[in-house]
Amino acid sequence: MNFWKWSFVGILCAASLCRAGAVERGRNQPTERISGSAGDVLEDDPVGRLKVFVYELPSKYNKKILQKDPRCLTHMFAAEIFMHRFLLSSPVRTLNPEEADWFYTPVYTTCDLTPNGLPLPFKSPRMMRSAIQLISSNWPYWNRTEGADHFFVVPHDFGACFHYQEEKAIERGILTLLQRASLVQTFGQRNHVCLKDGSITIPPYAPPQKMHAHLIPEKTPRSIFVYFRGLFYDVGNDPEGGYYARGARAAVWENFKDNPLFDISTEHPTTYYEDMQRAIFCLCPLGWAPWSPRLVEAVVFGCIPVIIADDIVLPFADAIPWEEIGVFVDEEDVPNLDTILTSIPPEVILRKQRLLANPSMKQAMLFPQPAQQGDAFHQVLNGLARKLPHDSSVYLKPGEKILNWTAGPVGDLKPW
Repeated sequence: MNFWKWSFVGILCAASLCRAGAVERGRNQPTERISGSAGDVLEDDPVGRLKVFVYELPSKYNKKILQKDPRCLTHMFAAEIFMHRFLLSSPVRTLNPEEADWFYTPVYTTCDLTPNGLPLPFKSPRMMRSAIQLISSNWPYWNRTEGADHFFVVPHDFGACFHYQEEKAIERGILTLLQRASLVQTFGQRNHVCLKDGSITIPPYAPPQKMHAHLIPEKTPRSIFVYFRGLFYDVGNDPEGGYYARGARAAVWENFKDNPLFDISTEHPTTYYEDMQRAIFCLCPLGWAPWSPRLVEAVVFGCIPVIIADDIVLPFADAIPWEEIGVFVDEEDVPNLDTILTSIPPEVILRKQRLLANPSMKQAMLFPQPAQQGDAFHQVLNGLARKLPHDSSVYLKPGEKILNWTAGPVGDLKPW
């Protein structure tokens, strides 16, 4: 390894440019306020700007599913559960549907897990159809817009396309009955059939209390240059290689497994969170989908996210200045990753770290219990408030129908 690259890391850390970010708010950490409209949006208060009516569904659509498998509370798709709980006690909730701006249907479509804890999306379309049939039969509000003033949380790998493999997700497309609704989803990729215009892209769920419990002393130097833990290959689902992560993760391993600047491995140590707080850069490559909890973890722990996912649409992009806090690397440029990162001037790294230390930035990526001002719950509400008022064109004429209730794969039409 070239001496100058080692010197680069040493100078950064010796000059105290690599101090650890913290989950705790403002612990003497040098910060920088986000400039311009993005900072204002991030600190918006949605209360008083919208009212949400929460449909009361039979418990088989939510609570009973969770009782069957409590693991759903801790997996990366748990935002659908916590968003429901938040709205039930939120000041934006209204019990009078006539005054509502938005209607929310609490359906836990990802809470069907394999023994290994992976969500099975195959029943999700039938479950969602069943819930929509219920609200359209028992309340008049769906039928007057066919869902255009309704929002749904769909945190699957590819959102409302309801499949974990991209080719099949594209083939399925967004569930027909959701094509007029606003979707709140973790999946975001430009020019992709599984991301419709007007969707709100959110961070995946990462447990705030667990991360807080793994804080290390604030003055700990960042002695790791590049950090990553996770799969490089998915032999079980992609035995020939090249399809998983579009080959980007494999390229990371093949090019940098022996590079001393790169602390990368498939092993997931008990010190994972602590290690991220000791790192300058944290790799956030795509997997089966473009997103992962690493993005949340990197921001919360002040580790500069290196985003390797072409055309990704990042969470709350109108509020969080991703270009300023992260590093974007095209998938085809992964073999040059060492050169790209060691070429970033120290003053640029410093500024990214100061922005990452901003408490508002960290808060916006989390779904804490209880909710806190400026957190991800409030960013979702801000996104919904900015879509108001609804255009008059969303309201249908008497007897007018747009959605085709019989469209889609035959299996989706079976009763749930």
